[in-house]
Amino acid sequence: MQPAPKLDRIDLKILTQLQRNGRLTNVELANRVGLSASPCLIRVKRLEAAKYITGYGAQIDVRKITSVLTVFTEITLSDHRRDDFSRFEAQVRKLDTVVECHLISGGYDYLMKFITRDVEHYQTIMENLLDLNIGIEKYFSYIVIKSPIVKPSLLIEDILSENGT
Repeated sequence: MQPAPKLDRIDLKILTQLQRNGRLTNVELANRVGLSASPCLIRVKRLEAAKYITGYGAQIDVRKITSVLTVFTEITLSDHRRDDFSRFEAQVRKLDTVVECHLISGGYDYLMKFITRDVEHYQTIMENLLDLNIGIEKYFSYIVIKSPIVKPSLLIEDILSENGT
């Protein structure tokens, strides 16, 4: 496996522009970052090969299609050996309704985000998880009432900014 290439300021501009709009044509992208089309495409392909760019996709507002319920769930495992975490994560990875799963520090082990049809659907999912005997000791659920701020991700330029805004 090759080491990931070092990123220069042009690479960061490319990533920033694609993060803002993944549908840019190569010519549009090249113009925005100050390159000609061919070198820009070579850089994009290199960034894809190095897994800096992990995919392209549309952001869909599912709520315009149907009613959904967002639930955040704190999960505590009964045991904390490496195999316990691996077993839990392997089963959770199979659930399409889990859109995020984070191993965290603090008072519980995992923070998960579910998108489900309704409360009954969520409860069925949790009951099925418990039935798998994958080490869940307890869980707490938080149903989202409103999401006033949802961003697909933090822009690269904001993370790298030195002024911290």
